[in-house]
Amino acid sequence: MPAMNSPRSYESAPARRVAFLGLGVMGHPMAGHLARAGHAVTVYNRSAARAAAWVGEHGGAGAATPRAAAAGAEVVFACVGNDDDARSVVLGPEGAYAGMAAGAIFVDHTTASAALARELHAAARERGLHFVDAPVSGGQAGAVNGALTVMCGGDAAPFDAMKPLAMNYARAVTRIGASGAGQLAKMVNQTCIAGLLQGLAEALAFGRRAGLDMPLVLDVIAQGAAQSWQLEQRGPTMLEGRFDFGFAVDWMRKDLGLVLDEARRNGAQLPVTALVDQFYAELQAAGGGRDDTSSLIRRLTA
Repeated sequence: MPAMNSPRSYESAPARRVAFLGLGVMGHPMAGHLARAGHAVTVYNRSAARAAAWVGEHGGAGAATPRAAAAGAEVVFACVGNDDDARSVVLGPEGAYAGMAAGAIFVDHTTASAALARELHAAARERGLHFVDAPVSGGQAGAVNGALTVMCGGDAAPFDAMKPLAMNYARAVTRIGASGAGQLAKMVNQTCIAGLLQGLAEALAFGRRAGLDMPLVLDVIAQGAAQSWQLEQRGPTMLEGRFDFGFAVDWMRKDLGLVLDEARRNGAQLPVTALVDQFYAELQAAGGGRDDTSSLIRRLTA
């Protein structure tokens, strides 16, 4: 796990009783920030050993089911893999909703479909609960360093209530609109990243073919209109051929699948996104599914 760059300054707010479901590369550090901020955190993970390890590191408590973790929590957070995973921890007799008291808030940090967000929002309302879809951007390093960007959809009151808690692991928490808007904003984010990375990969491959000093070129163009986070953070590692970190190709393909499904529904034309998705499929087929998304350059330099 990446080391934290500097000590995190936490939000000064009354201690709350919260739950966190899903302790993967994102959820583990996010839940850790909540614990370090002084909140009483109960965690659940499909692998009980991972939950036990988190409790050993941060304190708090572990629970055997999402329902048990959510019991008595004012706010329940989740960060799991996909739509099906989210449904499995939310709905059903052992899901979080079954354990939450009326008025409690469920915050879903999973990158999932907007349709699922609306489904879970409606199910929450039927039970007297609140739901906020809140996918994040910033990757594992952002989670570790408490510097995530959180895009939220849902009603204003539960958003206002959850924001101070989320700010313990984020640098920005913004309500975009009604239920599902957070997930749609995350799709916009992933569409931008896919196009940027393919453009960067092609530019670096072109520059190398032209015989340029590419580290120098990156330094120069980072001072102009080509500047971006991807150029500054991923350009050097792409030149070095380092891809064993960051946001995996497998995850990006899942996210782009959500984007392309939504585009088919709303009629948006995404030819570049569809093409980059095919390129990522090639990398998966070659065994690179766990490599960082910047590994797109491998297609151009093999």
